[in-house]
Amino acid sequence: MAGAKQISTFRAFRNRNYALFFTGQTISQVGTWMQGTGISWVIYTMTHSTFMLGLAVFATLFPRFLFSLAGGIVADRYNRYTILLITQSASMVQAVLLTVVTLATNYAVWELLTLSVLLGVINAFDSPARQPMVHLMINDKEDLPNALALNSSMVNFARIVGPALAGIILEKLGVGICFLVNALSFVAVITSLLLMKLPKEELPVVSKGILSGLTSGFAYLKRTPSISMILLMVSLMNFLVMPYDTLLPVFAKVVFRGDATTFGYIRSFIGVGAIAGAFFLASLKPNVNLRTVLLINTAVFGIGLMSFSHLGYFPLAMVFAVLVGFGAMSQTTICLTITQMDAIPEMRGRVMSYLIMAMAGMMPLGSLLIGGLSQHIGARNTLFIQGIIALAIAAVFIRILKRNQAGISSVDNAGETTH
Repeated sequence: MAGAKQISTFRAFRNRNYALFFTGQTISQVGTWMQGTGISWVIYTMTHSTFMLGLAVFATLFPRFLFSLAGGIVADRYNRYTILLITQSASMVQAVLLTVVTLATNYAVWELLTLSVLLGVINAFDSPARQPMVHLMINDKEDLPNALALNSSMVNFARIVGPALAGIILEKLGVGICFLVNALSFVAVITSLLLMKLPKEELPVVSKGILSGLTSGFAYLKRTPSISMILLMVSLMNFLVMPYDTLLPVFAKVVFRGDATTFGYIRSFIGVGAIAGAFFLASLKPNVNLRTVLLINTAVFGIGLMSFSHLGYFPLAMVFAVLVGFGAMSQTTICLTITQMDAIPEMRGRVMSYLIMAMAGMMPLGSLLIGGLSQHIGARNTLFIQGIIALAIAAVFIRILKRNQAGISSVDNAGETTH
């Protein structure tokens, strides 16, 4: 029984291309989390401002919002493998520039923010190509939900290891070395891409302009409420709840009276919960109702935030940090899985870009809001309110998502009757 369970949980690894992708991305993601942790910590140490923390998130994510529609159209029109090689190489160059700036100059906050903007632009073209390309790596399409869940486990494994390593390196060697490790980590992902043997990707014959591509994409969303309602929920969560991450340096330095290592521990415990959530999703049966799981885990996320916000005892707070990571990761991954599974192939790049817009557009705006609000009512009260909002969003969307699911089932049943 245990062996069967293991095969079920990791079944996507039967696909060689996906196994290569997973390995390279895991190494690269560890470096990415080290870089993100380093930037947040250094900016807060230099400015002691929660607003500047929010601005740092804004600098990375808002460019993704601005350019993600263009990224989605490019992903639907051109070879996604080639796009990914270009964007991953560009990300390596960005990390090298960060390394040079921090090791060779007396750097200022604006330089870190400028390079964060550059990374945001690169990611706007990377994600719409990378996520749909998983379809080409999977031979048995029943393994696709498992692959998407394992992708999240990979990201969240990196979320455990990356911040922990960053905390140690920040204390011992400095932020420049964090950025250097991230630059080197891109060697792994580029190598894994070069070793893949992917089937030929069928590119659409493009006869219409970019504006027409945008119009047809929005028309598709309008007639596909099973996707558009998920995007609405993602938008609300990323504007009002997901920016909780902005306040973590305050909890490390002020609430728990710690240092960079404390900050790394907090993010790592959140990562433990996230990877547990990813393995939970990877182990679900193929016919499970993901919308029900989505609503339950959104509520778990809210309860975790409310509990973590007012605990002063660090070990107990880390228990609820795990709960926060579990709920947050599950919420994001299920939304990604539903949109990927429901979208038709020729729209996957654009649907992915809309999801990125919902995340990358709302998150930086929310980070500014949360950073500013915490200046007035404190980080603890702000986080508590975010937990309440998560519960409210789950309650509001119970009927909406179940109604959409019922509509999908009715269409499927009608189709079966016709056949």
